[in-house]
Amino acid sequence: MSAIKRILDNVFAVFAIVIVLAIVIPLNEVGDGFLIDFLLMLNISISLIILLMTMYMKEALEFSIFPSVLLLTTVFRLALTISTTRGILQDGYTGQVVQTFGDFVMGGDAVVGFIIFVIIVLVNFLVITKGAERVSEVAARFTLDAMPGKQMAIDADLAAGAITDEEAKVRRSNVQRESDFFGAMDGATKFVKGDAIMAIITAIINLVGGFILGSMDGTPFLDVVNKYSVLTVGDGLASQLPALLISVATGMVVTRTASTGSFNEELKTQFSRNPVTFAIAGIVVLALMMIPGFPWPAMLIIGGSLIFGSVVIGRHRRELALVEAEALEQEQLAQAEQTPTGETSGEDYYRDIDNVFKLLTVDTIEMEFGYSLLHLVDERSGGNFIERLVLFRKDFAVNMGMVFPSVRMRNNPEINPNQYIIKIKGEEVARGEILADHYLGLDNGDVVAPVEGIDTIEPAFGIPARWISEDKKVMADVAGYTLIDPVSVMITHLSEVIRQHAHEIISRQDVKTMVENIRAVNPTLVDDLIPGTISLGYLQRVLSMLLRESVPIRDMETIIEALSENVHNIKDIDITAEYVRQALKRTITRRFAEANSLRVVTLDPKIEDMIIANVKKSERGSVFVPDPEMAQQVIARSNEEFSKVKDVLPSVIVLTSPIVRFYYKKLIDQYIPNLYVLSYSEIENDTQIQAVGNISLGGG
Repeated sequence: MSAIKRILDNVFAVFAIVIVLAIVIPLNEVGDGFLIDFLLMLNISISLIILLMTMYMKEALEFSIFPSVLLLTTVFRLALTISTTRGILQDGYTGQVVQTFGDFVMGGDAVVGFIIFVIIVLVNFLVITKGAERVSEVAARFTLDAMPGKQMAIDADLAAGAITDEEAKVRRSNVQRESDFFGAMDGATKFVKGDAIMAIITAIINLVGGFILGSMDGTPFLDVVNKYSVLTVGDGLASQLPALLISVATGMVVTRTASTGSFNEELKTQFSRNPVTFAIAGIVVLALMMIPGFPWPAMLIIGGSLIFGSVVIGRHRRELALVEAEALEQEQLAQAEQTPTGETSGEDYYRDIDNVFKLLTVDTIEMEFGYSLLHLVDERSGGNFIERLVLFRKDFAVNMGMVFPSVRMRNNPEINPNQYIIKIKGEEVARGEILADHYLGLDNGDVVAPVEGIDTIEPAFGIPARWISEDKKVMADVAGYTLIDPVSVMITHLSEVIRQHAHEIISRQDVKTMVENIRAVNPTLVDDLIPGTISLGYLQRVLSMLLRESVPIRDMETIIEALSENVHNIKDIDITAEYVRQALKRTITRRFAEANSLRVVTLDPKIEDMIIANVKKSERGSVFVPDPEMAQQVIARSNEEFSKVKDVLPSVIVLTSPIVRFYYKKLIDQYIPNLYVLSYSEIENDTQIQAVGNISLGGG
């Protein structure tokens, strides 16, 4: 069994060597022409299999070895052509396949048969091969030009948590493989073109060489013409039939880059999409019967068939629409039974006071969708929103150390069909509008030629964008747009909302679960502090303060240890949180630094002194009571400095001394809420700090 497996593993390598050797081996002399007949039929069979494979594949990468197969089949065909040419010129016979092809096509008339052969060769060379070659060139160039945009789209999905690292690797690999494939196809089509040219040259050699050799034997000229015309046409067809099949297969591969299903599936789906076109075509064909001389029986059959087909397809589509409508109605009825909304059923349902209390429950995170977006959310309709949401929850837990609760999703018929609303604890905090059948195109400065679309604003970050239709996707890729699908737009928006409101979302139950997880591996650490020294509520407030400023809380052991070491400051939770931040300096550095470098705006020591002077001590801790004039000056100078550096520092980070950090953040937060304020004690010592600006009261 192992020997058979080894033979099968190497059969293609042996086959490739045999193909090359067949060029010099006289195959027509083996078995009185049986071997050459067998190989010619094998060549036709292989070509037919390849054509059928291209028709049933869904994307080009499913047949990624096609360029190599194209090379092998071309060399195989040329080897057979050389052998048949040798037989024609040496013996005047090269097997039954060639003879039968010639007799069948010639049909007793050498001139007509030869003209038909020439037409077949020219159709293959000028129409199919030329077209496939041109499409391959354009596809290779467009695929290569679109690579940066596709890579950026993958990076955007990965950053938004829409895909995992493994999925990103697979998608990057597919992008690279797609580029390599179409580059190889661009070169492989030259094999097909050369093969078509070689077929014409071989036919001329067979015909002229046969005439010369036949005349030298003293055979009558008409017999020579008849004999070698039959052999030339038969040999040409025996090689051109598989060449034609391979050329069609090549065209199928390079023209199916925008397809999502097999050729048969899409042909049936797209042709049956508008049955009225069949009816119009049938009416036109029937109208042509009025012209005298046209074959009315044939036109009557064709026109009647088209109209009949239109009626059948239209009826089938109406039945499908009815079935879908009934399914939707049943689903809505099932939902209505679970949550009564009608007046009569509602009255009966709410007679039970416990059911009234259920109305008081508020979902932590909720999304409402317009009618046009439901299919993106419904998994039964092929929507992958929930799957992407699960991936984002995992990514958020890994990066921020917090698991946000389930997102309640509802249909809201009162909003725009293309809108969605995001709610936190029952109140709307964000909304967006998307086009489900378009892609959101972002211009990162690389767009060379704008593509027609609908101007809009990206909902998550508020940057200008453009909705681009499906048919202009490739054009937009080439133009330099970063294209984002509708589901990714919603996931990105939801992810930003959750990041901004994470400090509200984290609950005491979440904190208890996190503490229990730490207790399972380090019980001493937890038992020394909780609940004897601090409560779960206190810990929740500290974690909430960290999340408010986008500080990850995954390292719970370090957070609890920092609280244990600073129990003497426990009354002043603001100061305690500052000590926790300093203990998380490695986490904070990783969160905000890029390549171990941190670009910041610094705070002038005079402003720091003014802030410290306005901090008052009390029994409950330090209280910041800023002087109104001083506060106005600091805010104004901060805004001026941020405006100067916004082009080089998209996310502004202000670096202050440890004692000032919290109070400056508190002062500036209500005016610039998304500002990051760090202290020197929160940055790793080996981090390179680059000051790109300085906030001072001296005017610069």
